Amino acid sequence: MLLLVFAAALTLARSGQSHPASSVEVARPFQDRDRGAESAALQLAHRPVPLRSGIGVAHDPVTTSSAEAQRFYDQGLAYLHSYVWLEAARSFNQALAHDETLAMAYVGLSVAYTELNAASAARDALGGAKALAAAAGDRERRLIDARALQMEAEAAPVDVSKLTAYRAALDRALAAYPSNEELWLARGKAESRDPAERGQGSVDASAPFYRKALTLAPDHFAAHHYLAHAFENTNRPKDALTEAEIYARLAPEVPHARHMQGHELRRAGRVADAIAAFEAADAIGSEYLAAEGIAVDIDWHYHHNLDLLATSFQYIGQMTKAEKLLKAAFAIPSTLIVQEFNKREWPVFLRANGRFDEALVAAETLAAHPSPLVSATGHIEAGFACLAMKRYRRAADESNAALRLMRGAPQGVGLLADALQQLQGEFQLRTGQKDKGRAALERVAANVRARPGPDAWIQATFTLDAVARAAREVGDWPFAGWAARQMIAHDPNYAGAHYALALVAAHDGDRAAARDELRRARLLWKDADPEFVARLALNPM
Repeated sequence: MLLLVFAAALTLARSGQSHPASSVEVARPFQDRDRGAESAALQLAHRPVPLRSGIGVAHDPVTTSSAEAQRFYDQGLAYLHSYVWLEAARSFNQALAHDETLAMAYVGLSVAYTELNAASAARDALGGAKALAAAAGDRERRLIDARALQMEAEAAPVDVSKLTAYRAALDRALAAYPSNEELWLARGKAESRDPAERGQGSVDASAPFYRKALTLAPDHFAAHHYLAHAFENTNRPKDALTEAEIYARLAPEVPHARHMQGHELRRAGRVADAIAAFEAADAIGSEYLAAEGIAVDIDWHYHHNLDLLATSFQYIGQMTKAEKLLKAAFAIPSTLIVQEFNKREWPVFLRANGRFDEALVAAETLAAHPSPLVSATGHIEAGFACLAMKRYRRAADESNAALRLMRGAPQGVGLLADALQQLQGEFQLRTGQKDKGRAALERVAANVRARPGPDAWIQATFTLDAVARAAREVGDWPFAGWAARQMIAHDPNYAGAHYALALVAAHDGDRAAARDELRRARLLWKDADPEFVARLALNPM
């Protein structure tokens, strides 16, 4: 029964829509969102805000007689470009306080409120823009119409015709106003298949639009920001790092700008530098939240940055710091499905450290979540924990529960397909179906290694590490060697890959190779926790 269910799950996954790898970072609401959190965000969005420096410069002339309204509108625009949704909303509302007829401020609010999961307020904001459109300029009216088309596409993401209509509206606006850099940026983002795209899912075809914006405004930080995403999504890490460093320089007081730099530094193998960037983002974000009296669960970026900082510490063997941060992130509630989905990193960490009972408890917390996707993630993680404890029947039950939930949420199947297939492969490996298990896990390895983007890259590293560990635990040393070599090919800077190869070499009696790989592992884990190193017995053989 279990194998039939797994096969059905994989068929379902292949038939679902694919997600861009960068969607791991995209802030999207789940249907059972917390209305209290939405209300709190809307109240904060009306709190007065000052003009700030260090956030990057954006300027788009709008129809207003108030210089202050223009300045606050530009600030809101800058914050939108860095995904600081709450401060964008505050800035647009402040602009409206200076000029209540500023239609484009309502357009900006329609985006900010959407990302704050306040859908009704977003629709009302668009209605406000439409009501004021007659008094706005022609370019602004075109932008209002385009935003209306985008919101229609956001509401029906599988209807490609709506996305096509949105792109066409931007093309018409560009034909009339080819010297407006904001239009070029918007058109670049629209190249993504996601109509709710804000830049994270930028694709190769987006880059020419962003470059055109830079010819018009050479120091526009947002073009560099979006180019960094486009390059990381198309496996161009060196180019992504170049753009991210420019973005961080142009917007030094924006946590996400420092975070993006950390993204690319980690992908370049400079994990210590990446940690410094993530810590800088955390410091800026923490100071802002404390000064403004804002709860951490309202700021999606603070939560996400904790995740990446924690997994960076995990990567270099500083498990005490990693555990503290992952545990804190796991406890932060979020109305965003991706943030809740990413909480799986806590049970993954616990499993990697042999703490299976604790991993099961954390997985059960996720399984109780109201979002079908997050709940399915919890059941999958529970299945892994049960396999490690040789509770095979319970593991089968957990996988079946995950599949039932995935069938009810086909739009997110792509996020879970590999994890479910990994669970299948490990189950088969542990229950005497070696050939089938190997084949399933080889497919998982190919899939996760093919995903672009820095988040997917480190997640693939930990997935391959888990596969190698499972193979060793069942005594399949040839497959453990294959998995270790996959790790080396994926990321030769990961100490765990060399440690895995050392274990295989030691088992095979190749003492020279084992010593060589252990030496490399010790060098790469030179800053690891002493107790972590001692537990792994990194001693010469």
